[in-house]
Amino acid sequence: MGDKTKAHEFHLPLAKITQSALNCPVRYLTFHNDHARLGLEYSGATPFSDTFHCDLNLPSSKPLMVQSPWCLTLLSPAASLDQLQRLIHFCAEQNWCIDTIDTLSYRRECTVIRFQFSAELEFSPARFACLQLAEEIGVDLVLQEGPSQRVPALAGFDMDSTLIDAEVIDELAKITGIGEQVVAITEAAMRGELDFRDSFKKRMALLKGFSEQRLAEIAQQLPLKEGAQELLHCLRELDCKTVILSGGFTYFANFLQRERLAVDWIHANQLEFAEGTLTGEVIEPIVDGMRKRLLLAETAKEMGLSLQQVVAVGDGANDIPMLNLGALGIAIHPKPKVRLEAPQSITRFGLDAALYLFGLNDQQIAKLGQP
Repeated sequence: MGDKTKAHEFHLPLAKITQSALNCPVRYLTFHNDHARLGLEYSGATPFSDTFHCDLNLPSSKPLMVQSPWCLTLLSPAASLDQLQRLIHFCAEQNWCIDTIDTLSYRRECTVIRFQFSAELEFSPARFACLQLAEEIGVDLVLQEGPSQRVPALAGFDMDSTLIDAEVIDELAKITGIGEQVVAITEAAMRGELDFRDSFKKRMALLKGFSEQRLAEIAQQLPLKEGAQELLHCLRELDCKTVILSGGFTYFANFLQRERLAVDWIHANQLEFAEGTLTGEVIEPIVDGMRKRLLLAETAKEMGLSLQQVVAVGDGANDIPMLNLGALGIAIHPKPKVRLEAPQSITRFGLDAALYLFGLNDQQIAKLGQP
């Protein structure tokens, strides 16, 4: 028979965490006033035999105030002591002085640990180093300025492959039997290999004759991205306004707003019909990447907001301009090019994981209720 699993909280200096040769699941970590509390589940030998330990004492319902200039958030589907050790070593190698640590989520399927630190750094190379480490240890690592750890006043969202788990124009093409041809154009455009406007016109021309009746049927079947309803519901409860900025179509965005998602405003492309079918023509102006950025900036100005109160969320190359506009630019399940260029990215969780980047923990999110 194997050793019985034990669960203990260890009190120790932060540097000592890196000294255990054992690996085991992590439940939580807090660090404040030079004192760390580490919750572990383990079997066999005690990971830190010469350290005081007690039963697990799950973190309080209120996160620590953000007072440091930088935050680095670890989001892990199965947090381990090895991951923590690698991250603490990494911070030391970068000369990042860790000020405080708290745990925003200690669910077994999603552990979120936030490091506040002080450092003189250049954001782009620091972010790239975090991406490399994240890939090596199998987590998401999100670097952001400390003041951006707050609920935004305005959030802009791409629609296709961001709020919904599909590219609508590709779905229409599959039904008409030209799916492979159109999907190839879409993928190249989202990777940044084709100009979005040109690719959009080519794809629309191929859809000439598609019936409006079929569009209504497709709208009913669009799959939502994991966490989309939860995130938008929470943002509405937190008085954050939301806007869809899509290279897709108002036809589908309006349906989502009416039937499924708590969205305040929509900017997307209009479909042109003649006798109940698509003409294949494009109605200007096309909502491309630069127009998304412009519309988001204009919306913020109309609301009297600074760009530090604005965040954007997207996945494709045509989202990069708006992702680099405000306080946060979160790429969700992004294409490789976008992951390298977006300020922040989430690859292993749903859209609602963005709430942790706004400084909320699970207890606060739960109080906001369900959509």
